[in-house]
Amino acid sequence: MAKIKRCGEVVRKTKETDIFVNLDIDGQGKAEIDTGIGFFDHMLTALSVHSGISMTVKVKGDLEVDCHHTIEDTGIALGQALGQALGAKSGIVRYGTAYIPMDESLAMSSLDLSNRPFLVFNCDFTNQSCGGYDLCMTEEFFRAFAFNSGMTLHINLLYGSNDHHKCEAVYKAVAHALKTAVEENSDGSTLSTKGVL
Repeated sequence: MAKIKRCGEVVRKTKETDIFVNLDIDGQGKAEIDTGIGFFDHMLTALSVHSGISMTVKVKGDLEVDCHHTIEDTGIALGQALGQALGAKSGIVRYGTAYIPMDESLAMSSLDLSNRPFLVFNCDFTNQSCGGYDLCMTEEFFRAFAFNSGMTLHINLLYGSNDHHKCEAVYKAVAHALKTAVEENSDGSTLSTKGVL
């Protein structure tokens, strides 16, 4: 029997952003990212490569205002695409946890692909931005991503001093937790005492 492709595609157009996302859970982490924000492109590339989820993300946003709409709306579209790709979320490991170091920084992410969206985000940054990326948008991105994919997501930045390293450790921790959670289980069952999520 042919394996079902776990893919999702979202086109989202508003007065603030024009977004195309294509996502393939089993695509070996090939990234084609262009959001207009260099550091955000770098973070999404890390999310793709380290999760093994191939992502094409093309965004035109109102960057003349600031980066907020572009980053948050990308999180919405990526979350919706992941939700599409996972369907009923049956036949997967469901849970994932990862600790990721980035030089002096250490981040932890633990998640549950549960259809019960929630975000716990404990990360402190020193500066306002890395390039054109406002670091406060890290929380907004992951909130949008979690709530639109049906994910319970906990992120803790344990320590660090360089904001680039801290933020990158966070994205990579989420990526590695997600890589575990989307793995197919041995019998295709739904991991729940209820039988469904």
